[in-house]
Amino acid sequence: MHEAKPALPGSDPDVVVVGEALVDIVVAPGGTVAHPGGSPANVAYGLGRLGVRTALMTSIGDDHHGAAIQRHLASAGVELLAGPGKRNRTATATATLASDGSAHYDFDITWDLPATAPMTLPKVLHTGSIATFLAPGAAAVRTLLEQSHQRCVVTYDPNIRPALLGSQAEAKGIFEDLIPFTEVVKLSDEDARWLYPGLALEDIAQRILHLGAGLAVVTKGSDGSLLSTPGGQVLVPSVKSVVVDTIGAGDSYMAALIYGLLAREAEGLGSEALESLGRLATKAAAITVRRAGANPPTSDELLADLREHQPAN
Repeated sequence: MHEAKPALPGSDPDVVVVGEALVDIVVAPGGTVAHPGGSPANVAYGLGRLGVRTALMTSIGDDHHGAAIQRHLASAGVELLAGPGKRNRTATATATLASDGSAHYDFDITWDLPATAPMTLPKVLHTGSIATFLAPGAAAVRTLLEQSHQRCVVTYDPNIRPALLGSQAEAKGIFEDLIPFTEVVKLSDEDARWLYPGLALEDIAQRILHLGAGLAVVTKGSDGSLLSTPGGQVLVPSVKSVVVDTIGAGDSYMAALIYGLLAREAEGLGSEALESLGRLATKAAAITVRRAGANPPTSDELLADLREHQPAN
């Protein structure tokens, strides 16, 4: 069994990510390749690559896929807080790539969460994706957010997977029920339009803020990303990049967004800060799509790449 290890004294994580870890099986014209993945695990891995002390609270199977996930996370310095639970099989997501690099997913997943909580609350608690919708684990995630949101920053990316959800109305209800326990909500334009068909993205962001979030981020692919707070809204343009595939791009954006928030701490979220956060996260996503699978940048890669693309004064 892949036992969870407690954090060492003095090494409490700055970020705890809560959610599923699985294996992405990528089916492409050139062959089939397996990558450790799952949106929360990808965010945790991305944060680890950026040098952030990070732990992942998850559940994996006692099998070769679970061992691969554990090795993958450890390679980025990510601590595994929860053991494999009672399952003998780790979840998988089969991504079939189209000619433009976009992915269609089929899932084999169950989600539960052991009755485990961080010994101390981190600076940021992040969750999202299947873990917030799929019973029985979703109830445990909600309870954790409810208990934690007033004592640390909670970030949330619903990362909608319609094939695993019930009705649109049911999923929207779950999503909106969690927003009051969050500070930052990030979602793709596809997620936003699935949850709120017919509404403009700007109006969707305002609805999320009205429900209690302090920052709503909507990523729009090649059209950039929209960052909104009660005090203002900015549109950050995309970065041109040769696309190998889009797997993990949104998760790299989320990881870099958290990385940027940690760096700013109490500096506030005025328009200049929003633009800086958006540029940082957008660049992380652009680096990721250049490479196969969920392969986010290190902090050295990200900051060097940002310097190269700074606008001339």
